[in-house]
Amino acid sequence: MPTYRTTAVDAVHNHEELWLTLDLLEERHERATIREAKAKSQMTKYYNARVRGVTFRPGDFVYRSNDASHAVAGGKLRPK
Repeated sequence: MPTYRTTAVDAVHNHEELWLTLDLLEERHERATIREAKAKSQMTKYYNARVRGVTFRPGDFVYRSNDASHAVAGGKLRPK
């Protein structure tokens, strides 16, 4: 059963429409790039509004996790 889509195809115009679609593809790509840059800018602005700058000077007391500074035990095969 033929559908309207298959019966209405014109080979000459179809080729022209494909070239037109390729031309419009560049514009869609540019718009997507602009949208991506805008989204990244908004995320950066959101992050920078909430981040707190911290500076340390020599002699300041700084919390250091004990787990990070010590070697992990050997597990089953460790010496007793």
